[in-house]
Order: sequence, then structure tokens, then C-alpha cells
Amino acid sequence: MAEHKRVPSRRRKLVRAAACGSVALVVLGAGAAGYAYLRLDGNIKSVDIDGRLGTSRPPTATDGSFNLLVLGSDSRDGGNADLAGGDTGGTARSDTAMVLHVNQDHSRADVVSIPRDTLVPRPECTDRQGRAVPAAKRAMFNSAYEAGGAACAVKTVEQLSGLRMDHYVEVDFAGFARLVDAVGGATVTTTVAIHDKDSGLDLQPGEHHLDGKQSLAFVRTRHGVGDGSDLGRIELQKQMVRSLLKQAGGVGLLTNPVKLWSVGDTLTRSITTDSALASVNSLVGLGEQLKGIGPDQLGMVTLPVTAAPGDPDRVVELQPQADQLWAALKADRPVPESVTAAQPSNPAQATPTAPAKAPATAPSKAPSKAPTKAPTTAPTTAPTTAPATAPARHG
Repeated sequence: MAEHKRVPSRRRKLVRAAACGSVALVVLGAGAAGYAYLRLDGNIKSVDIDGRLGTSRPPTATDGSFNLLVLGSDSRDGGNADLAGGDTGGTARSDTAMVLHVNQDHSRADVVSIPRDTLVPRPECTDRQGRAVPAAKRAMFNSAYEAGGAACAVKTVEQLSGLRMDHYVEVDFAGFARLVDAVGGATVTTTVAIHDKDSGLDLQPGEHHLDGKQSLAFVRTRHGVGDGSDLGRIELQKQMVRSLLKQAGGVGLLTNPVKLWSVGDTLTRSITTDSALASVNSLVGLGEQLKGIGPDQLGMVTLPVTAAPGDPDRVVELQPQADQLWAALKADRPVPESVTAAQPSNPAQATPTAPAKAPATAPSKAPSKAPTKAPTTAPTTAPTTAPATAPARHG
């Protein structure tokens, strides 16, 4: 009996071609995903904080809470010079410092902004070339980064707060502007006109949608708000963080692969992290831990400070409120009312908080230990008047 060969039907041919095509797409997709992963991983710059600091550090929390130090560098290297303006004398300092404390079930976070002009004890550090940097009993907070880089800044924050900084993230000027543009800008509101020739910011009262360059000017301006110090600028930075959180949540990253790639590529090119965080997997893991925290679950305060005795251009921690704040975060408790009640509701009202005055019935013969010109927290109904002497520092 003759053998009959089966001739594939047209339908069978189409099914086979479709199957082969699907396999090819999967293979190509896997290759593209692999390339994307390697590309993003290769973008990230890192610093071995743990290796630099060793074991002489506060213990890691065991309740699930963790802390992350976010630094904004004022380096003028590369593309930063065109955006930043001003001059740092060839150095870089931590222009912005925020301690992010995430609670044990990762449902809420609190941010503490540390004014860069705060006088603090700076611990002994090792600089980027491995040379010893001596300790200083009374140094500006942002000088720690200048003296010993990110590791020294982390060590200074840990000594100041008693909290372990589990991770560190740094963004420079150009990186910040790129990130804002990648998520589509940021919407902010100002109740006063801001005209700052140093930052280039020129805004009338009202709501404004800013691009990356304008947003950078917004978070850097200080001469146009409050008393001209870092405190008014911190209030603008808080508003910017909330705006970016809201904007990032509304751009549809999970449903728009092109947007997701753009933001991911921009993010990884814009940051420097500790070595434990310097991979796409680690950043995605951190994002998972933070995904339930939006603007409504984020508390933001400034470290309570008062004018430094003998130096109106500097501030020092206000006690006991500062210690109460750090103790609350260490115990994973809410920020105390003694701290939140003194926070300004308007950048134009941000001034150093003076120590509480003695009761009216107290004897008045002893001289006050408080700085004679330290202004009190302004009422929320009117802006304060800037002092005649503004801090004379770069940026």
C-alpha cells in the first residue's frame, strides 16, 4: 500500500508561524529586558558607606522601621554649573539634607529636614582619598559632606540623631532637574511674590506648574522668602516633595512602559546611593516598601533650631524639642506635638524658633541665655520681616 504524505493545511501553517513568531517575540523581549536591566544597573553610582564607617554606628532597628538619608549636593561639576550659578570655590556641600524615617509596617513616613547652617559636632572622618579629617566641636552641618563626602555626612547625621541611616541617596542639581522633567513637572503654590536673582526664580503669588529648571530654582531660593536663611528654602522643598509624590503617582508608570523606562533611566542616571542600594533590584525593593506612602501619609518637619549664640547667621538645635524629635523616631512613635506645633505654615514665616520665654511672674534680674535677636515663630496670619543681616553663604 502506497504511503501518503500529509500536506499541512493553510490553517496549520498559520498556527505554526504564529507560534514561531510568539517564541521569537519572547526571546527578543527577554533580550530587550536584559539589556534594559543592565543599562539601568550600569547607570547607578554608589558609595560603600558601610565599608567606610565600619561597625561604630547606631544599631539597625529590629521592628521593621528604617531610615534613609537624602542629600542634595551643590556640586558645580559637569552640567550642574550651567543650572546652579553661583560659586562654591570648587567644593561640594550637602545643600539639602532630609532624614526619611519609615515606620515599622511601612504605612507612613516622616521627613526631618536639617538646616545646612546648623552648628553641630562633626565626628572624625576619612575623606575621599582616604585621609583622616579631624573632628570639629562646632562646624556647619553641610561642611561634613565637603570634608569627607557622603560617608562623613552619614556619620554626622547618625551622631546628631542617634539613628542608624540604613540607606543613603544623593541627587545633584542636574539630576534633580532631569527627574522633575521626567515625571512631567511639579505644581506649587506661593502666597508671596518670590524674586531671587541668585536662583533665577521669579514668581507671582499663586499656583505655578514648573519644569525641571524652574523647580530647581524653587527649591534653591532663600533670599526671596522668610528671613533669607535656609529655613524658608526648606519649606519650599517640603512643598516640592509633596508635589512630586503626587505627580509621580498620576503619570501612569505601571500602565505606560515608555514612561516607566524614561523615568527609570532618568532616576538611575541622577542618583548616587550606598552600595547596598545600587542595583535595579534593590531600588525596586525600596519602591515596594514605599509604594503605600503618598503625600497624605508623609509628615514633614524641620529640625527645631534657634539662633546660635554670638552668630546670627547660624543656628543650633533647640532643646529639648530636638532630642524629643530624635527619640520619637528612634522609638517609631509619631513626631511630638512640641515639634509639629512650632512648624511654620508658610515659607515666608520660617525663622529660627526662640527658646520659650520665662513666665511673667518669674524674676527678671538674671540675664537671658537666649540670643537677644532670635525671632520667635511667626503667627500664621502674616509673613515675618527679614532681618537686616542675612546668611552670607553660597547657593
